[in-house]
Amino acid sequence: MICRRWNDFCLCAAHEEDFPADAQAVCAPFAPLVFLVRRRAETSRGMFAIRSLEELFEQESVDCLRPCRAGAPGSVRELAAFVAGHGATVLNLEFQNALCYLRAHFAANRTGLRVTLVGLGDVGGTVLTGLKLLGRELAEIRIFDPNRAMCARYEMELNQVLPDADGRVMPRVTVCSEEALFDCDLFLFTASRGVPGLGSGVRDVRMAQYEANRAMLAHYARLARTARFMGLFCQISDPVDHLSRCVFLQSNRDETGAFDAAGLLPEQVQGFGLGVMAARAAYYAGKAGVDFQNGRVYGPHGEGLIVANSAGRDYDAAVSQHLTELARTANLRVRELGFKPYLAPGLSSAAISILRLARGQAHHGAVPLAGAYFGCVSRMTRQGLMLSREEICPQLMARIAGAHRALREFDYR
Repeated sequence: MICRRWNDFCLCAAHEEDFPADAQAVCAPFAPLVFLVRRRAETSRGMFAIRSLEELFEQESVDCLRPCRAGAPGSVRELAAFVAGHGATVLNLEFQNALCYLRAHFAANRTGLRVTLVGLGDVGGTVLTGLKLLGRELAEIRIFDPNRAMCARYEMELNQVLPDADGRVMPRVTVCSEEALFDCDLFLFTASRGVPGLGSGVRDVRMAQYEANRAMLAHYARLARTARFMGLFCQISDPVDHLSRCVFLQSNRDETGAFDAAGLLPEQVQGFGLGVMAARAAYYAGKAGVDFQNGRVYGPHGEGLIVANSAGRDYDAAVSQHLTELARTANLRVRELGFKPYLAPGLSSAAISILRLARGQAHHGAVPLAGAYFGCVSRMTRQGLMLSREEICPQLMARIAGAHRALREFDYR
């Protein structure tokens, strides 16, 4: 492979034509090291972190959740020690904004973040309150909702909250115009249409919202494209995993509807619905006396969810299936009491998980993987999105592969 210096990055590619025109020759690799690749944009990742050279060559699938089993060609083995010691970034040049996003990501501030939150319904109000109280990294939370009185109410009340017990001043809340929605680091979408009523009898409440929310989201995805947004689009309204894929696809379609890879990179969209499933699984495990210290959750927020008491040799299929059903239907238990279940999702899936992401900590979220957004544990690092990898027993791996296949084959029109 060839290495070139460009804007203080060490770019590494197999072909000269992949380098920017102003890239310069170097004698040896240096950090940050970025491998330039060309992979089908519609079903491949855009920018992600690797910890070993072998990860550069592995086929993209749910096997990326396990330790890498791929091999590296002998012609690049001299880079293996460097990647093992420093890590590296993989950047897919099939995305038109790839190099722009690379620079923006490495230059991004990790504190003093600006957040835009769209939608001040039950979930949005809970997310906003959680971020106000917990968001020490945030400088400003900008709110937008068609109900302008609701915006005024939250701006007024949340700016009347005292500093916390340590004297820390909390982020200010401001009202945002639609024209300035994407002038931020994190864009949070909680707005929702068509939520079934408490007496509707609908079993899969999340999927019942898909068509209405997809149509509404398309507008915001196109706004992100027009604004050349370089931050993170956090999809919170249901069905999280399916709508995350819709945001990515809609932002990458031109005026005719053709996919042109000129919008958001896949890693610029992340779905936030899995956190509450982890919390619900732990809650019910505690009720049943099941040790969930090594528990795991994967897949979509709702139908297709996978809960496991353990990923490795202690995996118990019967216990895991029982916990899966309890966690998946936990929202119905709240509805049976006569309430909408939005407190735990707003805090666990959204506010807490998004702040963990901002802090570079491991968190639950739906991330791009082989043509679908799949719920797992990941971490946003300076070098890009990094998946959590561990040994997973074959029986559990089969469940994970099945859930991923269903998401990949879903009709996202």
